[in-house]
Amino acid sequence: MPEAGSRAEAALLPVVLGPALAFTVSVLDPLVLSLNLPQVTRALDVPPQLVGPLGGAATLVMAASVLAAGRLADAVGLKRLLMLGLGVVTVADLLSMLSPGYGFLLAMRLLDGLGMTALLGVPLALLKVTVAPEKRPVAIGVMMAVDVILCGVTPAFAGWAVGVVGWRFLFLIAPLVCLLALWLIARYVPESPTQPGHGLDVTGVALIGLTLLGLVIGLASAQNGLSRPGTWVPLVISAAAAVLFVLHARSAADPVVDLALFRDASFSVALAATLTLNLLIAGLSIVLGQFGSVVLRMSPEAIGLLYLPGTLLIAGAVILTGRLVGTYTPRPMMVTGLLVMAASGLLLAGTASPTMAVWLLVPATWLCNLGSVVTSASVSETVLSQAPPGRSGTVASVQMAFAVTGSAFGPTLYLLLLDSFFQREWLAEAKSRGLSVARAEQSVEAVRSGMAQTPGGTSYDPNLLRQASGLNLGLDFANGLRLTMLTVSVLPLVVAVVAFVLMPRRREESRA
Repeated sequence: MPEAGSRAEAALLPVVLGPALAFTVSVLDPLVLSLNLPQVTRALDVPPQLVGPLGGAATLVMAASVLAAGRLADAVGLKRLLMLGLGVVTVADLLSMLSPGYGFLLAMRLLDGLGMTALLGVPLALLKVTVAPEKRPVAIGVMMAVDVILCGVTPAFAGWAVGVVGWRFLFLIAPLVCLLALWLIARYVPESPTQPGHGLDVTGVALIGLTLLGLVIGLASAQNGLSRPGTWVPLVISAAAAVLFVLHARSAADPVVDLALFRDASFSVALAATLTLNLLIAGLSIVLGQFGSVVLRMSPEAIGLLYLPGTLLIAGAVILTGRLVGTYTPRPMMVTGLLVMAASGLLLAGTASPTMAVWLLVPATWLCNLGSVVTSASVSETVLSQAPPGRSGTVASVQMAFAVTGSAFGPTLYLLLLDSFFQREWLAEAKSRGLSVARAEQSVEAVRSGMAQTPGGTSYDPNLLRQASGLNLGLDFANGLRLTMLTVSVLPLVVAVVAFVLMPRRREESRA
């Protein structure tokens, strides 16, 4: 039996590898930019208020348009749209290498996000229509394993290359992967049946995009205060757009998202899990980039190396997860993955300090990555099993909409919490030292001015903490990080409990 299983997986590999590489680009491209954003922004003299839009532009475009891509893929063909998306990403990144300034690069990031929209749900949808149902969990596991290996190896290589060649090399990585994916998809992946009779729900897509953009902008602006118009106006607009979308979806003949899907408890729990895992993964990349460079004074190469240890072990674990999901149900693996991600956050919450050993960041990163791919494999099988014929692209894109939303919220939420807890710590230290609030604020003004009060990301200058006088800001920053990680670790624990209670316990219940 093991030999038969190995032969089956080998036969799947040519069909799965192309879509897997395409999907990985949508993760890898923003990741390497996020980890090396300080080098890019310094080289192009990016103003602090534009650091956030530059880092989050592609993610915001994906969040706003992923559902449109899913519906379009069902209409014109999954394979055709996926190859078009790969071509757009290749062109956008190659042009990014030639960026004369941050304005041009920002425009290319927007174009890149548009191309990557097709790389999110469409690869998973292709598995739905090209792989037999009994083999699909293993195929999903193989796809996630490819993602793990490339995302484990590439950050370290990219950090080294940036130090040797320069930041422009970052934008050569995705095109190389895209070209390989294009060849594999063209050669081995069959085209899916199309549904040309279904139009695009433009109103629904616009309302969802407005909902997501308003949430991200409002949450980012909350760093300046909840009562400011820049915070509550986008949040009110987002809430209004969400209500209008629900009303529209109930009355529309063919809405972009069928609300009936959410009546299934497993489907709703799976979306909550994918939102959670992507929020935690995106937030951790910001934490590693900021805490590693600001407090621990790690180089980009060293931060990238944190993703490397255990990569092959995680890849093997996610393939095993696919087998277990196919044999049992997604429930036990989803719960396990979420608990592992919570353990990662709690480990960092318990060990973060200005003098912590760098090797402690390795298990925290490894546990987060392991938990995310185990959870993601079980989520994907749960969601794809709900897709009706001809709607695989649309349903898979619903999952990716939640994933991209989590990725967009992650940096913003983590930095909002980190800034809040950091402020609480330095205020408490100032009080204990007998310093006035005004004097303490002067000491940290340079640090706070390094924050981009816009959605998508925040950058601290590694030298700013050492310039502040009168306060031990390194310790305050570390304490703020510990409280941040303790807070966010509650989320996967809650979702794990909900999954344990509501997900089917047996394969028969899942089919029912």
